[in-house]
Amino acid sequence: MKECRYYKRLEDGLVECTLCPHHCRIAEGKTGICRSRRNQGGVLVSEVYGKPCLLAIDPIEKKPLYHFHPGTTCLSLACTGCNFRCLNCQNHDISQVSPSDVSHYELSPEDVVALCQKHHCPGIAYTYTEPLTYLEYIIDCARMAHEAGLWNILVTAGYVCQEPLADLLPYLDAANVDLKSFSDDIYHKVSGGHLQPVLDTILAIKQAGVWVEITNLVIPGVNDDMDMIRQMCCWLADNGLAEAPLHFSRFFPRYKMQDTPPTPIATLKAAKRVAEEEGIKHVYLGNVY
Repeated sequence: MKECRYYKRLEDGLVECTLCPHHCRIAEGKTGICRSRRNQGGVLVSEVYGKPCLLAIDPIEKKPLYHFHPGTTCLSLACTGCNFRCLNCQNHDISQVSPSDVSHYELSPEDVVALCQKHHCPGIAYTYTEPLTYLEYIIDCARMAHEAGLWNILVTAGYVCQEPLADLLPYLDAANVDLKSFSDDIYHKVSGGHLQPVLDTILAIKQAGVWVEITNLVIPGVNDDMDMIRQMCCWLADNGLAEAPLHFSRFFPRYKMQDTPPTPIATLKAAKRVAEEEGIKHVYLGNVY
């Protein structure tokens, strides 16, 4: 286990994790919402440092990143854990479980870089679960990856505090941020979080000069209101993100939303028209073929 960088010791053996806006207050032997950061004797430790549960070689378009070195591949890496509780999670078998529930590899940051080079991938993508919950591991991998001339790609829901994010940004080359809706109420009901920290993350990534693309999964009856989608697109355009590719992705029944039907293609096309009307230059539809 690895001691976490972002926490405070409190009275009575409690610790407060300061990685994300949940600020979990964690008792001895317990974990925070992400299930991967544990209070061990008054020290907050990451139970997944150096223990990825999934490795794959993917086309970069799968992240999705359409305007960052298209046609290349990346080594995709994930550890268990997530600080959201999305009812529609498509990777719930690794994101909504404890580290002990899933088999894993033993890979130091040096091993990750060497594996990437062995398979001739120009970059590493931290993806599938919520990589920000194992930020210490990512930072160490990403630093060594840059030293080896490799790219670092973050695929994230963006729910993180600004200080930890600032420690990672110098090593990032590209990111795709999942902007789940433009409603704080929907964020709370569907994912167990809030909207503003995600917007802050998007702006921080852009301001750091990191290439950013946005994904919005359109769920029928949840976040498919065109007025709300218009508000989201206006915010993106008003904040200098009109050139950032926007991916409207089709929902399929998953996890705890099995009774919700797939997104009609017509809804995605309507969202695309709205985005283009509001000045978004590059709009793509995902999961439609």
